[in-house]
Amino acid sequence: MKIRIRIAGGVVLLLLGALWSLQGSGVIGGSGMSGKGQFLGLGLLMAVAGVVVIVGGVKKMRARTRS
Repeated sequence: MKIRIRIAGGVVLLLLGALWSLQGSGVIGGSGMSGKGQFLGLGLLMAVAGVVVIVGGVKKMRARTRS
């Protein structure tokens, strides 16, 4: 159960990171974050962190099912 929560948290990080990156790059407009490079960088870092959390969770889940 904890692994699934970790994976879900990783998905949230990935999606928010993608949103922030798109806003920071100006692809998605209409907010104070639009077109600001700092949010592009923060979004990319957040998305990468989400991928790392997801991959780690999936590896742990696979290791448990093999045991």
